[in-house]
Amino acid sequence: MENIFAGRMQGVPRSFIREILQVSLDPTVISFAGGLPNPAFFPVRELQRATERVFEKHGAGVLQYSNSEGDIALREQISARYLAKQGIVIPAKNIIVTNGSQQGIDLLGKVLLNDGDRVLIEEPGYLGTIQSLSLFKVQFLPVPVSDEGMDILTLEKVSYGSGAKMLYTVPTFQNPSGITYSNENREKVAAIAKLNKFIVVEDDPYGELRFSGQPAKSFFHYLPDQTVLLGSFSKVVAPGFRLGWIAAPAWICEKLIIAKQAADLHTSSFSQKILNDFLQENDLDDHVEKITDAYGTQCRAMQDALVRHFPKSISYTHPEGGMFLWGRLPEGMDSMELFKEAVKENVVFVPGDPFYTNRTNTSALRLNFSCVDPETVEEGVKRMARALEKFGKYF
Repeated sequence: MENIFAGRMQGVPRSFIREILQVSLDPTVISFAGGLPNPAFFPVRELQRATERVFEKHGAGVLQYSNSEGDIALREQISARYLAKQGIVIPAKNIIVTNGSQQGIDLLGKVLLNDGDRVLIEEPGYLGTIQSLSLFKVQFLPVPVSDEGMDILTLEKVSYGSGAKMLYTVPTFQNPSGITYSNENREKVAAIAKLNKFIVVEDDPYGELRFSGQPAKSFFHYLPDQTVLLGSFSKVVAPGFRLGWIAAPAWICEKLIIAKQAADLHTSSFSQKILNDFLQENDLDDHVEKITDAYGTQCRAMQDALVRHFPKSISYTHPEGGMFLWGRLPEGMDSMELFKEAVKENVVFVPGDPFYTNRTNTSALRLNFSCVDPETVEEGVKRMARALEKFGKYF
């Protein structure tokens, strides 16, 4: 029966993290694997009150079908926040509410990409995008990232004459590495995009989760007519709402709306009304500050524990925000083999392989610190250290 499936399904990887989450359900397992926000900060009571107010105000009407673009009041709030936080003007009419920013990636693929088209992507890159765009049978052109951002020489080389239509980036607290592109790096990337006429997709689910350092400018500052912004409320309010958005130039928006209509008609109008009421009645900045204070503490706890318990031959990034840091074993070591030893010690992380489009047996690994308190971090790193001792005959 294999021939009954569409050809686009061939070679599309399963989500390794979704598989790991099954292991993480065991309460004895400490997980550094998921990209989950900490549920301790979900504003449950505030959202419950918002839900009650929405029913009182709108009644049965809130359960009706709605427009494809999304609730205009919520889109106006998103627009106002771009201006207040980043100093960029994006009209509400250029914002489309989606089922998480993940749907934004899918819609962009439907609107822009044909079989065989080339897509520039970070290396390592967000595995959700690799999985999503693989459905469109694209050819990935990976570009390495480092502490400063994207490797400019590689980007110039692989993009020139490639006909690539888009570059996908997470330039602030990148998933998986946690690094942030510098302003200088962003300006150079934008210049290359302008020269080679490809769209820069700036995915920013973690940008507000800054616990140190100074913000960098959006690509929109440098390249407004070729920048598509993806955003999400999943990391700063709650992921269960599945509310994200695309902010795109007008010339792209019409096609995105058509693709959205074909996909699901519209994102839940009920969830949008509740979230809009929550944002009107509560101070999101205060809420985000509580999250970032905790994540900063947890990140520092993880970095300190790694210094104490890991061999000096293992390096890792030093994020200024977000939810992840990226480790590297000595060259030639396979993090998937370390993962197998770690599972025996009841601790899990994500090996590097899923974050690459054309590499396996990598020496990299991703560690998440958002859902583990400092004490759990300490114990989890100790367990990983024990796994390293068994795996570490090579060190």
